[in-house]
Amino acid sequence: MIKCLIIDDEPLSRNVLRTFTQDHPDLELVTECKDAFEAMEVLSKESVDLLFLDINMPKLSGVNFYKSLNHKPEVIFTTAYPEFAVEGFELNAVDYLMKPISFERFVQAIQKVKDKQGDSKKEETAQDYILLKADKKIYRTPFEEILYCEALGDYVKVHLTTKTLIITTTMKGILADLPSDQFMRTHKSYIINKTKFEYIEGNQIKVGEHMVSIGQSYREEVFKQLN
Repeated sequence: MIKCLIIDDEPLSRNVLRTFTQDHPDLELVTECKDAFEAMEVLSKESVDLLFLDINMPKLSGVNFYKSLNHKPEVIFTTAYPEFAVEGFELNAVDYLMKPISFERFVQAIQKVKDKQGDSKKEETAQDYILLKADKKIYRTPFEEILYCEALGDYVKVHLTTKTLIITTTMKGILADLPSDQFMRTHKSYIINKTKFEYIEGNQIKVGEHMVSIGQSYREEVFKQLN
């Protein structure tokens, strides 16, 4: 669901947008505001994915309000004045709806939001590697090539299928950069690639050609994740 917020000083416009959001199966209306200051209060407390933002509002315009936000949700500008369209799109608006807004045009705008979200998810999942700095070089290291990571004082030794890299970081730091569905900690000194394990024997797990320790406090979680 796309959580949205309506910001418009005209009651009639708010009513139209409220009805449209309620009729659209992918939208969840958080609330509606009559000006930018009410919206500021809502955004300080609520997580919102999309703004329906009127450009021409008293005291603070929709454009200036949007510029002031540190965290900018996606925005669809609404207005009865076409001359504001260029300024709206300069702020990377998803779409621009001219009043009076038809439901058909509204649905088209929401589809653009969904398409943009889909593109973002593809970008997030497309990266299948990590950049590791070692030996004064930066190595593009596919996750698939990492067997396990080993704590080494102020460093971490990353065991790959073809070589070993020693990098300056902590176990906590490198674990945060690895996908949680593929890597897990088995010991305070070890992180393994779950897709590379062969078997568990006693308090050790075989990863590639190596036997890696399983800490007593990690044992239950290791079995849980591998199952």
